[in-house]
Amino acid sequence: MKKFLRFSQHLLFFLLLSVPVLTQAQLNGSYILEGRIVDDKGNALPGATIQIKSTNIGTATDSTGKFQLISSVKFPFKLVVRLLGFQQQEFEVKSSKSNLQLQLYTQSLLVDEVVVSASRQAEKLLRSPVAIEKLDIRALKETPSASFYDAIGNLKGVQMTTAGLTFKVFNTRGFNVPNNFRFMQLVDGVDNQAATLGVPLGNAIGPTELDILSVEVTPGASSALYGMNAINGMSNLLTKNPFQYQGISVSQKIAVNHVGEKGTSAKPITETALRYAQALSSRVAIKLNFSYMQGTDWFADSHNDFNPGTKANPDFPTLVGANNVANDAWNKYADQSTMQIVDKNGKAYNVSRTGYWEKDLVKDFTVRNAKFDGAVHLKVGRNMEASYAYRVGLMDGFFQRGNRIGLKNVVVQNHKLELVHPDFTLRTYVSLENTGDSYNMNPLADNLEKSFKTDAKWKTDYTSALNSALTEGKDIAAAHAAARAAADNGRFTPGTEAFNQQLAKIKSINDWDIYPVSKNPSNTSGGAALIQKSRFYHVEGTWNLRKYIHFADVLVGADYRTYEIIPDGNNFVDFSKPMDKRNTPGGKNIWYGKYGGFAQISKLLFNNQLKLTGSIRYDKNEEFDGKVNPRLAAVYTTPNQRHNFRVSWQNGFRFPSLFEAYSFVNNGQVRRVGGLAFIEEGLGYFKNSYLTTSANAFVTASNKTKNANPGMTLEQAAAANANVLKVANLDAVVPEQIHAYEAGYKSVLFDNKVFVDFDAYYSRYNNFIGQVEVAVPKTGNVNNPTQEVLNQMLDKAKQDRYRVWTNSKSTVENYGFALGLTYNFYKTFTISGNANYNTLVQDKTKDDALIPGFNTPKWFTNVSFGNRAIAKNLGFNIVWHWQDNFYWQNLFGNGDVPAYSTVDAQVTYGIPKLHTSLKVGANNLFNTTYFQYVGGPSIKGLYYLTITYEGVFKKKNP
Repeated sequence: MKKFLRFSQHLLFFLLLSVPVLTQAQLNGSYILEGRIVDDKGNALPGATIQIKSTNIGTATDSTGKFQLISSVKFPFKLVVRLLGFQQQEFEVKSSKSNLQLQLYTQSLLVDEVVVSASRQAEKLLRSPVAIEKLDIRALKETPSASFYDAIGNLKGVQMTTAGLTFKVFNTRGFNVPNNFRFMQLVDGVDNQAATLGVPLGNAIGPTELDILSVEVTPGASSALYGMNAINGMSNLLTKNPFQYQGISVSQKIAVNHVGEKGTSAKPITETALRYAQALSSRVAIKLNFSYMQGTDWFADSHNDFNPGTKANPDFPTLVGANNVANDAWNKYADQSTMQIVDKNGKAYNVSRTGYWEKDLVKDFTVRNAKFDGAVHLKVGRNMEASYAYRVGLMDGFFQRGNRIGLKNVVVQNHKLELVHPDFTLRTYVSLENTGDSYNMNPLADNLEKSFKTDAKWKTDYTSALNSALTEGKDIAAAHAAARAAADNGRFTPGTEAFNQQLAKIKSINDWDIYPVSKNPSNTSGGAALIQKSRFYHVEGTWNLRKYIHFADVLVGADYRTYEIIPDGNNFVDFSKPMDKRNTPGGKNIWYGKYGGFAQISKLLFNNQLKLTGSIRYDKNEEFDGKVNPRLAAVYTTPNQRHNFRVSWQNGFRFPSLFEAYSFVNNGQVRRVGGLAFIEEGLGYFKNSYLTTSANAFVTASNKTKNANPGMTLEQAAAANANVLKVANLDAVVPEQIHAYEAGYKSVLFDNKVFVDFDAYYSRYNNFIGQVEVAVPKTGNVNNPTQEVLNQMLDKAKQDRYRVWTNSKSTVENYGFALGLTYNFYKTFTISGNANYNTLVQDKTKDDALIPGFNTPKWFTNVSFGNRAIAKNLGFNIVWHWQDNFYWQNLFGNGDVPAYSTVDAQVTYGIPKLHTSLKVGANNLFNTTYFQYVGGPSIKGLYYLTITYEGVFKKKNP
């Protein structure tokens, strides 16, 4: 990391020194066109794009409205000037000698805004065949959110889940989880995921604040065009082209969070970003970006109990609250596995080990994110551009799947080669992932407990101390407290040197299995290290056949991707090894590939008022049969081009992700296993298992029966409750399928002062992919259970427990709608908002062991009020967000997420002569405390000041 930072600093220093040399470079016969863009009042317009019509040659204005453009195009030609909030205009240029003064006229809303993600080619936003949201460069600058990435969460239909400062996840239309396999994130067309984790790591490797150009989000299924992992939606983050956006930009953000938190002082956050872009000639341009952020993350420290005493030990009303001997707190680990303890009076209890809080395991919540990217762009001919781009990001943070993961020194990088022409695009890239010094909190806590004392020894000591306390006449609660204290005697205590040494040791061990002393006396505990390395390779191309087919617009495309996973011995293993050697690092790499192609045809009818679009895609995964994904859409535009109505239907498939297909993780005495059939061979969890929920209920019911009948043995009680056990009867995983129906309306009204955007959807999922937890007896058949099988279900040591990726046996349905309104009500004052409704059809899954976690509030809304020019060089924006309460379901745990609301605000002041702007703002201005998912951090206010310098190079004619 230090070498990376030092190299970046030296490189930036060299570039700053070289600017005078570069700006004097010979332009090979080209000329420089200079000018200034102003509004109808003569005020400078920064951020306007200027492009020579019918070419890819362009630039943008600086903070004073000035621009310079290198060109060799023969005169005369037309300049196309664009800026959100103003009418797009064209100006004829006859020579390079005059200093151009160009004026734009106000147009408040998105009449001519162009998007590319909905159909993989440029089209007007108003006539997009499916719902699509866009944030352009101006909106991103004006957001009150602490970063442009946070601003995505305010878009219509978008739900943001905050795992921490460095890791935020977006979702649309339900089924939200912190590791979202169903939503794709692209950066300049490159899939931004970390392959083995299966999701994008927020914006850890994405664009900096200074380089982001626009964001496009397509809610709902996009797999008909984009294939795997776009079943719930996708986003595309687009960056600035170095030909069009040249110069040096520097940004410094200073912020604080944890303000007013009990027992914690306010914590500083700093973020530095630099961008350098230069056209070295009329055909070659480069850009470099660097940013570094550091701060203290929010804490996940909920004491809510997954297993309250009224549920764990209902026969003992005093064993509740602080006295609950089976406590399983949300953010305490190694306390989730209960054991059965019988006292001297024959009373049976569910008891868990003590466990460790997340704060004890993490110790230091400081997180960092360092990013660097560079690109070289080459113009090939008049209309074609080739480029090479490299990105690397290093991050810390927190990730939640079935367990909480501490991410430390994670590095993701990618290399991209691309060729772009108005008629075709060819792109290939490779992504590399290394999880560095990351660790899994559950095996970390579990192995801390077991390295001090095995479960069997702890249970014996607890039982003995419990009986002694009862003999002394203590009540049940006091007796259990004494038993726990005795069993925990000598336990590793947080804050001690012994605890710190053992914590470091377990974090360094790349094996989550626990070794008996007899097997390996030097290692009595497993580890918790998360060491995953992967690569994935991707190539794709699209081709518009407009030169060959004239009756309609036809686009074709194809892609190929393969993942390469190095077995780490924990999450991914070499399945060719014998079972007792399988969980060791190394072996044959796992390869998981797919290929696909699509064709799309669009046709304008009835004087261009009706646009029909149809597409069909075929995808083939090496583990599954090929799948066909069609999409049909129609958009009708009224003759005055103000009202746009659309309907669409599409079918989509999602192949299981790497983790869903191949995982083989022993985690907290429950092995997470991928859903492919060959993984199950010899283990029996498909057809010889009970649902874990029923196994846990069976133990509680047997205890209750025994406690009510003192003369009955526990085995007899088990036989009396055999009907509580439910056979799982699972199958190997198959691809998930969606049928998605959508209708929408977009319009600009009242002389472009009001923008209306409405969409409604209905989705039906077949073979929904999720996890089911099951218990397999060591011997016997669950379909014909003997007393021996029932006895095994009373004792976890005599079972093997698995968490299996499989498919829902029922059809899963959800529907919803979203309405967005923007009103430019007075001069440059604007108010906008969106209301979003999503719901799951509950009764379709009532008898299904796999209950899909919808994890989405029925209602959430965003309202903003702002003025980008309330006074000269002064603007502000305020955003209010509210969301309803909802029930969270996930194998980490279930629970209620309360409703909350927040206010974000910012004031921006520009200093044009210094090419500088000051932005003061707050996320969660009133410092509300809330959390967004079970197990996640408690979030409070964040207050910031950002200083940004954006200067262009002053060039001289050769």
